[in-house]
Amino acid sequence: MTPVLPPAFPETTFVLVLVLLLMAPLAIAGVALINTGLGRSRSAAQALLGNLAIVAVTAIAFALVGATFAGTTGGGHIFHAAGKPWNWLGTGPWFLSGLSSAAPQAQLGMLFEFLAVALAAIIPWGSGADRLRLAAGCAIAAVLAAVVFPLAAHWVWAVDASGGWLAQLGVNFSLGAGFLDPAGAGVVHVLGGLSALAVVWIAGPRRGKFPQGGFATAMPGHNAVYILFGCLLALAGWVAFNLAGAVLWMHAPLASLPVTAINTLLSASGAVAATLAVTRYRFGKPDASLCANGWLTGLVASSASAAVVSPLAALFIGIVAGIITPLLVEVLELAVSIDDPSGAITVHGAGGLWGLIAAGLFAAPAGQLTAQLVGIAALLGLILPLAYLLFWLLNRAVPFRVDADGERIGMDLHELGGGAYPEFVIHRDDSYR
Repeated sequence: MTPVLPPAFPETTFVLVLVLLLMAPLAIAGVALINTGLGRSRSAAQALLGNLAIVAVTAIAFALVGATFAGTTGGGHIFHAAGKPWNWLGTGPWFLSGLSSAAPQAQLGMLFEFLAVALAAIIPWGSGADRLRLAAGCAIAAVLAAVVFPLAAHWVWAVDASGGWLAQLGVNFSLGAGFLDPAGAGVVHVLGGLSALAVVWIAGPRRGKFPQGGFATAMPGHNAVYILFGCLLALAGWVAFNLAGAVLWMHAPLASLPVTAINTLLSASGAVAATLAVTRYRFGKPDASLCANGWLTGLVASSASAAVVSPLAALFIGIVAGIITPLLVEVLELAVSIDDPSGAITVHGAGGLWGLIAAGLFAAPAGQLTAQLVGIAALLGLILPLAYLLFWLLNRAVPFRVDADGERIGMDLHELGGGAYPEFVIHRDDSYR
């Protein structure tokens, strides 16, 4: 099927989106700092190096393989069922050949996806903190960038008129405007959160986290300054992602962008205020790391909703996200025995799902909520099993978990030969007795 190219971008729009995408890596930097701060001090250097290596690996794997299947520059594998076309996989050129001659919008879309897949791939790295080997983190990132992310991205994002099957739910089945996810609440964050869940299931909890016959052991993050400063960096990057996504994938007019930016801020602000209130009520004092997670959950939810809802709705979406965050973190740890140091399963997985639902609840087109639920079902029913299967097989070739001695002395000494804080005593052995 010959792709229908979109209208040419005006030069001012092209420059604006390019500048926004140059700011978007601040979201990656913010999440990387949060991941590092929420881990143990004896694994801090390995954690931050891992984030950097994962960004590099995803860029290479996506350029060599993933970009072809994402099909951002047009075209796709289509089959027909029930009299409707189902565009399920991209057919882009191999190795980015011909990218320089592609339409400007397609080039910007490709850059957006390079940054988006890097952000998605560092999410499970944070959940595997303190026991996930660097080689395993890079291998996981390569699988995500080459196979899993391109599949989801093609379903949702496309610059040509054919689009993936989720994007075409509106055209083919009159379900609103099709699946709405302009900045990656589903494609990036739900995918990342589900990947984190699969990694945690396979790798298991940190040693001593869930002692037999006792309560879960508290293992607080080692650096609240990294965590909170990471939140501020993430805000700038999230605004850039949300604005660029609105223009690229929804063709939003430039006049609508200030409201999208305001909605992003309101969603994060409502979330952190709600988490602060909940933790103060439950613990007597606000919890810094949970408040940071609440802020991030609000940003994640805004990835689907900021471009399509009113400011009042954005504030409400953030408040709900902030209430959910500390409660779900506690449920996953105490009731389900899931050891997730970064809270990524809650922040990115649950936060992304709530953002997708909220976009369906508050966006205007009739049938939009149904389209969002179909997309969520595809992520849970197809992407999660695929990611788990690929990671399970990958674990056979590249074992995810470090050995017991490596975990005891810390990932920095075990994998890098030196610690992030060499002048300080950074661990005790009594927790492993």
